[in-house]
Amino acid sequence: MAASSRQRAGGRYRGSRRPSGGVIACALVLLVLLLAWGVIRLFSFLTAPRAAAAPTPAPAAPSVSVPPTPSPTPAPEFAVPPDGVHGIYISGPVAGDPYLDTLLTLIDETELNTVVIDVKNDEGNLTYRLAEGTPAELGACVSYIRDLPGLVSSLKERGIYTIARISAFKDPLLAQARPDLALRRADGTPLSEGGDLAWVNPYEQEVWDYLTEIALGAADAGFDEVQFDYVRFPTGKDVQEADYGPAAQNMSREDAIVAFLEHVRTALHERGVWLSADVFGAVIGSKVDAGLIGQDYARMAQAADFLCPMVYPSHYAAGAFGLAVPDQKPYETVLAALKKSQSALALLPEENRAQIRPWLQDFTATWVSGHIPYGEEELRAQIQAVYDAGYTGWLLWNARNSYTAGGLLPAQP
Repeated sequence: MAASSRQRAGGRYRGSRRPSGGVIACALVLLVLLLAWGVIRLFSFLTAPRAAAAPTPAPAAPSVSVPPTPSPTPAPEFAVPPDGVHGIYISGPVAGDPYLDTLLTLIDETELNTVVIDVKNDEGNLTYRLAEGTPAELGACVSYIRDLPGLVSSLKERGIYTIARISAFKDPLLAQARPDLALRRADGTPLSEGGDLAWVNPYEQEVWDYLTEIALGAADAGFDEVQFDYVRFPTGKDVQEADYGPAAQNMSREDAIVAFLEHVRTALHERGVWLSADVFGAVIGSKVDAGLIGQDYARMAQAADFLCPMVYPSHYAAGAFGLAVPDQKPYETVLAALKKSQSALALLPEENRAQIRPWLQDFTATWVSGHIPYGEEELRAQIQAVYDAGYTGWLLWNARNSYTAGGLLPAQP
């Protein structure tokens, strides 16, 4: 109680004293400032630009094995023929006989540089043995040449250009083995040429494929070039009566021969091998003869790499080129025939036409009335005619493979 008295005596009770107005004002100001700061922060948060959201990564692509880009197939390499091909024909039996050495010596010692070797002869036989393939199945192989690839390789080692000769549509063996492919008369009997060997139908695709198979076999053996002989229709009185089948209704004979050459050339070029074709000399400039046997000279020159017209003087009839007996005039006959060749091909671009390499006569045509013996002078006269006509290459034909060495120039050192 004493304390309370003293408090009352000394003045008002201090513990019950109220806050002054200044303190309250300061508190209010502080509160307002805090609220203002909070509003500013909130406004800044709401109006601040937002960073773009990171894109969701795309799912990983599945692992794919990409095969390497294949290397381009190298272009086939073709043999380069001599500037002037000077060759001789060699039969299958001679190619497999020691007599071949005599001919090789002739080549070594003279201007000769090329051989044309029978791979399929006029009887339809291949001149070497095959272990398999269509000719083997038909029994169309004779072992005249025991090792054809070895022979070709040895010839190339001597610098000799090699040509494989294939008798095309004159093929009695195939005609007998496959009668459905044979060329027949209307009565069904096989058609031959003047009673000679039977022929197969040049319109038949299976015949084309058979010949292409043989040609590719020659390519595989290493030959630089494949040459088709009898690449034509037969001659004779029975030709018009022959049954050529339905294909003949939509394709002329000239069309058939050109189509065949294009067919086989495509296959040979894939192997880097040239194609040549033998042509009757009489068809040059003669639409009648061309239509009869299917050899259109200008069109064939666009379907083959080389054409080999057979301009043997003995093969021209009396009066041809204004000559009473062409066989008696070897130079004049060959020159006249090859000038017609130049004229027939003059309108074709040089890059789109075959090179011309004629067959020349190195034999005496005893069956020709008024014939003359052929020897050194007659052979050289024909060769000179080739050069004078503007050509550089030639081939010599002798069925017995007996050639006139004295009509040839010696080899250049």
